[in-house]
Amino acid sequence: MATTYAQERKIALLAVKRAALLTDRIYNSQVKGTTLKEDKSPVTLADLGGQALVIAALRHAFPKDHIVGEEDSDILRSSAEKRDLLWSHVSHVLKSSDSELAQEIGTIKSAEEMMDLIDLGNHNGGRVGRIWALDPVDGTLGFLRGGQYAVALGLIVDGEVKVGAMACPNLPVDIKNPEGEKGVLLSAERGQGTTLTPASRDEPKKVRMNDIQNSSSASFVESVEAGHSSHNQQASIAKRLNITKPSVRMDSQAKYASIARGDGDIYLRLPTSRTYEEKIWDHAAGSIIVEEAGGQVSDSAGRPLDFGLGKTLKANKGVVAAMKDIFPEVIQAVVEELNMVKK
Repeated sequence: MATTYAQERKIALLAVKRAALLTDRIYNSQVKGTTLKEDKSPVTLADLGGQALVIAALRHAFPKDHIVGEEDSDILRSSAEKRDLLWSHVSHVLKSSDSELAQEIGTIKSAEEMMDLIDLGNHNGGRVGRIWALDPVDGTLGFLRGGQYAVALGLIVDGEVKVGAMACPNLPVDIKNPEGEKGVLLSAERGQGTTLTPASRDEPKKVRMNDIQNSSSASFVESVEAGHSSHNQQASIAKRLNITKPSVRMDSQAKYASIARGDGDIYLRLPTSRTYEEKIWDHAAGSIIVEEAGGQVSDSAGRPLDFGLGKTLKANKGVVAAMKDIFPEVIQAVVEELNMVKK
């Protein structure tokens, strides 16, 4: 029997998978097309093309839904060279997809339509309705260095995340063989668990977080960039929890994927600025993937993440994710550490 959001989950997974084919193609061709936004975060052709492909899928399947995206097409409209280059990659991915896939998640017929689709990701979010939060290349620095990144997509309904889908092209299929086959897809539906599928074959399996009974046997997965989370504070929290295992560092929402399938156990994104507000597209997909794998996700004060306040998590500071059984220990240590810093 079909579940409430089974179709949304299916379309979301197909959309991020197709977008990941594009990002992988652009990276491997070494056509990075990097520029800088006003806030100095890197944006690439992969970001723009991925957003176009995902929005094409969502508009085809759910034309009335709203989309909160991270990109706009301004740079393409001002540069025919970049526009034509990106369109060559997007059209190649579309032509290499089978016709049945196009029937399910649509296609793009021209460079102009591609740019128009990118600009449809302009919704401001909110508490009411069906809103998709999209990050076409989450972890752009990881993408550029050939490390971890994710194509992440979450469906928020009346302020609550109901579906999450994520493609992690560089994450090993088998963590015990880190140099082996790479590329995984993860998806989750509220109340239906989390599934992982190798990108190269249709072999889905349910995944769960590690079943650990106390935090001392846990390990951290943390950001590569110190600007994203305080490594020093995280080390202090590890001492409080008697954690001695080395942390695994990687970019993007691939951290959520890693703890969901048991590569690590705790993800902390500690506040590094009093004014910074986390973006909903950075956490919508990842949070539900962890929660449906047996985890709990909150902000650094233990409050649930509120996805109904617009494009950012205005009511929250930082993010903490861990297995439910050890979450109380973890959040207590986080709160104690942050209170010490304030003194």
